[in-house]
Amino acid sequence: MEWRCAGLGWPGGEPVLRWQGGRTSALAYGRTVGFRAVGERRCVGARGNPCPLRAVVPARAGQARCPECARLDRVFSVAADGVPDDPRTYRVYLAWFGSGLVKVGITAEERGAVRLLEQGAVAFCWLGRGPLMAARRTEELLRAALGVPDRVPYARKRAVRGALPGWDERAAELAELYRRAVVLEGWAEALERVAFEAVDHAAAFGLGPGGAGAARGVVREVADGGAVAGRLVAAAGPDLYLEIAGAGEDGSGGGGLLVVDTRALVGWELVGADTEAGVTVPVEGLGPVARGEGEQGGLF
Repeated sequence: MEWRCAGLGWPGGEPVLRWQGGRTSALAYGRTVGFRAVGERRCVGARGNPCPLRAVVPARAGQARCPECARLDRVFSVAADGVPDDPRTYRVYLAWFGSGLVKVGITAEERGAVRLLEQGAVAFCWLGRGPLMAARRTEELLRAALGVPDRVPYARKRAVRGALPGWDERAAELAELYRRAVVLEGWAEALERVAFEAVDHAAAFGLGPGGAGAARGVVREVADGGAVAGRLVAAAGPDLYLEIAGAGEDGSGGGGLLVVDTRALVGWELVGADTEAGVTVPVEGLGPVARGEGEQGGLF
């Protein structure tokens, strides 16, 4: 049976590795996580449908889709305004990733806080609820009036996640932005304001009082035969934080805390690897954010 990765998910507020075909593997903090990539990276298809060509996609590609499947996925994307008549109720939110790093966004109400977990929001609050286009118009109003973005590169989230302020400061920053947001004129009439309640995800992510700690690098690419293995200490959004025991067999690894961007695993067949496998894939530094690096996809 082939186990081809479909990414990291957060059903029920807990991290799981998802596999093509609908299977999942629960992830527990403190346990060993190890894998080795096999073969070639394949297109995952679009909207739950497999790629008819099983096309090979580049290891460095931001998403594991061939051009045709990527186009089809975008056509039916709410984020790309592909479904303007979506009848579902949507919620507008503020997502907090670190001091001074907050974004505004919308998500389908039926998804609850799953989208916030998927994008690695350490804390968040709801602002309002209503029809899609009302939520969209209000999101744009808040983005301009509050000076907060609607997208945050994942590299920026990682950079601030290593050292976080306490809960009181997180909640206070959200409360101040909420206060400014709800008194603005121009909200869509169909959007109902929601009472303030700050929600914390630090425990769900396995983050300590001061954050994830200083990671020595991030894995954003794997290759046939490449392995990563270590003790899972935290997870946030698509990122796994592994404590690596020692140097990899080819010298490319080393001990310490390592971030694995699981988006790089999507489309790969994975087999198990124990802690002795170490790290035999490229490790990048947590340096400055490149233009356009790691922007979020599929906002809803």
